[in-house]
Amino acid sequence: QVHVVESGGGLVQPGGSLSLSCVTSESIFSMSVMGWYRQTPGKQRELVALITNGGRTNYVDFVKGRFTISRDGAKNTVYLQMNSLSPDDTAVYYCQAVREGRQYWGQGTQVTVSS
Repeated sequence: QVHVVESGGGLVQPGGSLSLSCVTSESIFSMSVMGWYRQTPGKQRELVALITNGGRTNYVDFVKGRFTISRDGAKNTVYLQMNSLSPDDTAVYYCQAVREGRQYWGQGTQVTVSS
C-alpha cells in the first residue's frame, strides 16, 4: 500500500501562484507515473500534468506554460507549481501514484482562485 499526501492548497488571487506538494510513503522512482489531477463539483476528475519514472512530463493544454510538474527523489515528493492562476483553476487537486498497474490517490487539496 502506497500512501499519498497532498498539501499546499489555499486561497489565491487571480494572477497569483501556488505550489502543491505530493509526498509518497515509498520512493517516487518505484512509481511508473505520478500525476496531478483536479476535480470540481459535478465534473469528472481530469488530468492536469504527469511525470513518468524516466522524468518525461506531460501537460494538458489548459495549463501549458502556466503549470510545472517536478520532483525531488530524496524527499519522495512531486510538486506542481501553478502560475497565472485564474478562477477556472479552482478545484480540488489530487495526486496520483501508479505502481505495478495500481493507482494510489491522496485525499486532495483545495485550490481556490478568487479576488
